[in-house]
Amino acid sequence: MRVYLVIMDETEEARKALRFAARRATATGGAVHILALVQPQSFNAFGGVQATIEQEARDRAEVMATSAAGNLYSESGKMPTIAVRVGEGQAVIKDYLAEHPEVAALVLGSAPEGGPGPLVTHFSAHAGSLPCPLFVIPGSLSPEDIDQLS
Repeated sequence: MRVYLVIMDETEEARKALRFAARRATATGGAVHILALVQPQSFNAFGGVQATIEQEARDRAEVMATSAAGNLYSESGKMPTIAVRVGEGQAVIKDYLAEHPEVAALVLGSAPEGGPGPLVTHFSAHAGSLPCPLFVIPGSLSPEDIDQLS
C-alpha cells in the first residue's frame, strides 16, 4: 500500500499538501500519515513552567493534526495515521522515514510567495538521499487545481 507522509502545521501550504496526498491515496488505494512537529523550546524556564510550555505546544500540535485528520476523514472516509514528534523538523522527518519504510512519498507544500520554506528547501536539496520521492505542492494552486492533478 502506498503511504503519503504529510508534514502538518498551521499553514495553508500544509493543508494543500494534505489535500494532494489525500487525493493520491484515494486514487491509488493508499493511506496518509500526518506528522505534526513540535519545535523544542530554545529557552529554559523553571522545571514546572518548562514542562507546561512544552506540553501546551504538544497539545496544540495534536489538536491541529487531529482536526486535519477529521477533515480528511469526512472527505475521503479514510482515517490517516497521526504522529506528533518533538524535535528539529529535518531530523524528525528523517527518523520517521527510517522507522516507516512503507512511506511511498514525502508530500510538502511550498509557500505561495517568497522562499519555499525551510523543509522544502532542505529536502529538495537532499532529494537524492531520500528513501522515497518528494512531492512539492505549489502554494499558489487552488483546491480545484490540486484535485485535477491528483
